[in-house]
Amino acid sequence: MLSASLPALISLSFGGAIGLMFLMLGCALPVYDKYWPLFLLFFYILSPIPYCISRRVVDDTDSASNACKELAIFLTTGIVISAFGLPIVFARADVIAWGACALVLTGNVVIFGTILGFFLVFGSNDDFSWQQW
Repeated sequence: MLSASLPALISLSFGGAIGLMFLMLGCALPVYDKYWPLFLLFFYILSPIPYCISRRVVDDTDSASNACKELAIFLTTGIVISAFGLPIVFARADVIAWGACALVLTGNVVIFGTILGFFLVFGSNDDFSWQQW
């Protein structure tokens, strides 16, 4: 049971480490040396919370869409779009350099891809669902 999910868990942790590496490179390289993009860590933490709450509250036996799940997807989408918009706003305001913005956006793609991968791999209600942890 656990051995089936171990390669997925290792690859997801590797993806998260690569994404955070891009974020740190966008902050800490001597050329850029601005740590404002670290505010994106809040978005990384907040993005799965609405969906996790809706999964606990909503009964999935109904095949029709419901308002709680739709609101959770809407809030998650807003958080993800804000995470992609913040570095661009910082770069347009000359708070960070455009190279740092590119590194941070690359990190965003990898991190949010990792979060999506986590819910695709462990989101089903089977033997190794994340809800059992």
